[in-house]
Amino acid sequence: MDQIKTGKFISEMRKDAGLTQRQLADMLGISDKTVSKWERGVSLR
Repeated sequence: MDQIKTGKFISEMRKDAGLTQRQLADMLGISDKTVSKWERGVSLR
């Protein structure tokens, strides 16, 4: 799985939904730092 492509996809979908990283994180019960890592392709965990 290409982490960079996945991260870009997550970022685009989040922005299309009009959500901040914090809002998405709150909806998923995770930290906004985790969302940031996903979007940067650093980690998908």
